Amino acid sequence: MTALGDYQLDVGGLVIGTGTLLPVGEVTGLGAPDRRTADVDNPSDDGGFPGVDLFGSRTVSIEAGIRTPDDPGAALDLLAQLQQVTGADSIRKTAGSLAVLRAKWPGRDVKRLYGRWRRVEAVSMSQALYGWIPLTLEFAATDPRWHADAAQRLVLPLDISNDSQGFTAPVEAPITTGVSDPSERPGWVTNGGDVAAWPQLRIDGPVTNPKVWVVGTGRYLQLQTSLVAGERIDIDTRPGTRWVLRNRSGNAAPALTSGSRLDLFQIPPRTSEIRWTATDYTNTCRLTLSWRDAYTAL
Repeated sequence: MTALGDYQLDVGGLVIGTGTLLPVGEVTGLGAPDRRTADVDNPSDDGGFPGVDLFGSRTVSIEAGIRTPDDPGAALDLLAQLQQVTGADSIRKTAGSLAVLRAKWPGRDVKRLYGRWRRVEAVSMSQALYGWIPLTLEFAATDPRWHADAAQRLVLPLDISNDSQGFTAPVEAPITTGVSDPSERPGWVTNGGDVAAWPQLRIDGPVTNPKVWVVGTGRYLQLQTSLVAGERIDIDTRPGTRWVLRNRSGNAAPALTSGSRLDLFQIPPRTSEIRWTATDYTNTCRLTLSWRDAYTAL
């Protein structure tokens, strides 16, 4: 990932803002996103009934420009590059695929938004001869949360005892694990943000009927299925991209039990414990959990 300085933004790998050939003026849309309300009128009296309030998408508008004094060719090259990185076919023509907008403000680490570029417009070409092209960029963030730039990851085997010496013979198959003391199963995760984070999970076989849960919330994901060695299941809980895939292609969502809710499986702020159980004859299966800290604001 490209390093960013204060007042700089990463647009598809192209850095704009302070100290670049694409200075940024005004940036709007960094405050609270719009809300979608479900209020209904009271049919028999004044007022109404409040419903569920949901945050809508966040639209970030960037007033910028291309400044290459006395070099119109370089200005047009930068304009073409900007159009290319914001209109990539791999994202634009794939349903559910998301672009990334990264931003760095003073006193804050680099954070990112996920969404789509909706407007990349050269406001005027009248000054292009002199190497100046004013621009308006709009990014629609489908998830209004801000996310940490660096992802975190935790890998858990079924047996993670403190002695790390394996099992004592004789061992009888199948090998199973139950709910052990947290000090003996250090599956700790930390969300350094101030809102719950959406994790991604990967379960590598051989394994049967895995169940993963967050101890503090009690929310879990359980699969009634079996994987042989070399097989895997990937689970993405992020809004707009929720799926369960077997071997990265086949839909494995029907294997989820009725109590497994992708829309409720989150990592709360601060430190939580992740546990998982399954049946494994070899004790070589693995759970990989990855997430980015989530924030209300930049």
